[in-house]
Amino acid sequence: MKINASEIRVGMLLEYKNDLWQVLKTQHVKPGKGGAFAQVEMKSVNKNTKLNERFRSNETVEKASLEEIKFNYSYEDENNYFFMNPKSFEQVQIKKNIVGEKGKLLTENLEVDLSFYNENPIAIDLPNQVKCKIETTDVAIKGQTVSSSYKPAVLSNGLNIQVPPFIESGDDIILDTRSLEYIKKV
Repeated sequence: MKINASEIRVGMLLEYKNDLWQVLKTQHVKPGKGGAFAQVEMKSVNKNTKLNERFRSNETVEKASLEEIKFNYSYEDENNYFFMNPKSFEQVQIKKNIVGEKGKLLTENLEVDLSFYNENPIAIDLPNQVKCKIETTDVAIKGQTVSSSYKPAVLSNGLNIQVPPFIESGDDIILDTRSLEYIKKV
């Protein structure tokens, strides 16, 4: 689907120069002399390279059409995570380097959205909130108020986060998967 350069937003996937690019930054510039343009920083999904490109406002670029399908997380091996389609029972694998740090938040049967481009899985969207267990955390300092500070904690999946002083080891919490921040105690 063709879009104007002024419609490019962070997170979009573009087809450009025979490759698939994810938009990291975009800035609309209107110089005093000459036409307006969009300065776009992109990262190649396949080659892991970056590109800074300037598009005039009236130029069009090809927005990649992605297909999103719900899958359930099954298991992992050394290099891949495996997901199963709950309707067709089809199994798909995604390389760990594509999933990144989000892989530590995957739990058995967790429902995720996988984005496919030309029938290849290229991205994963976790639910906004997941339940996690606190493995270890420091003891709260007496006199410390809830609003004043947070303390470090390690989750059972190995992630390090900041939690309020009243959270203890062994507590179950809700975690925001987008920012990896504590939301509430369960």
